[in-house]
Amino acid sequence: MGERLEGGVRRVGPAPIIDALRRFRLIDGERLPHFLHGSYCMKKVYPDAKSALDGVLKDGMMIMSGGFGLCGIAETLSDAIRDSGVKNLTVVSNNAGVDGIGLSRLLETRQIRKMISSYVGENKLFAQQYLAGELELEFNPQGTLAERIRAGGAGIPAFYTKTGVGTLIAEGKEEKVFDGEKFIMERGLFADLAIVHAWKGDTAGNLVYRKTARNFNPMMATAAKVTVAEVEHLVPAGEIDPDHIHTPGIFVKRIIEVGTAKKRIEFRNTRPKPAA
Repeated sequence: MGERLEGGVRRVGPAPIIDALRRFRLIDGERLPHFLHGSYCMKKVYPDAKSALDGVLKDGMMIMSGGFGLCGIAETLSDAIRDSGVKNLTVVSNNAGVDGIGLSRLLETRQIRKMISSYVGENKLFAQQYLAGELELEFNPQGTLAERIRAGGAGIPAFYTKTGVGTLIAEGKEEKVFDGEKFIMERGLFADLAIVHAWKGDTAGNLVYRKTARNFNPMMATAAKVTVAEVEHLVPAGEIDPDHIHTPGIFVKRIIEVGTAKKRIEFRNTRPKPAA
């Protein structure tokens, strides 16, 4: 359906709108989003992690996994990826959790082929597999990793930064001089799938993160073909103040409610008890 005349006024039908939305990866196929067509309503809410990932996973794909340490990790979704048996994965994440928790469970089953990270952290298995040549690792300065993800979500294929100039980080990368200073080129990152954890979400996919659990989650939600979110509290669309939304629902394709997450502590430091 293209242009048409109504009362002498030229109207644009849905065909060009569908074409534009498809180019920007905002819809699949020929379906209009609900805000453009009253009869169409996208189903985003799924009963569990397994069903939310159904038809999305494939061997050799790139997955972005939000979180920092154990804070804000999509643990329920990462466990479902493990249970699916998908393999040869490239995973973009600040680190890989700690032994036995989060992405580390995918390392245990050798489902991850390559990590794109900024920190090995306290994960002994991560370090062991890398040192043994069993796991590929692309190290990034943490700010560079964050910007590579943000750039991918913004449609920016590459950018220049001074971080890493003259170090191992710069090896094999294009260098350019701006205003007498050397910069290296870094590529933006865009994944097949992003899994994120949010404190609250609504049925339209709008997300709110809580405090430091915000970390890498918002930018990763924008930088993948499909974003699946797990939320602690799911509310009807319209209940979240628009000014409080961190990730607009247009970026989120599927969502599950997982209840209040267990607040794991990576390091517990306490003062010695005073002598009796």
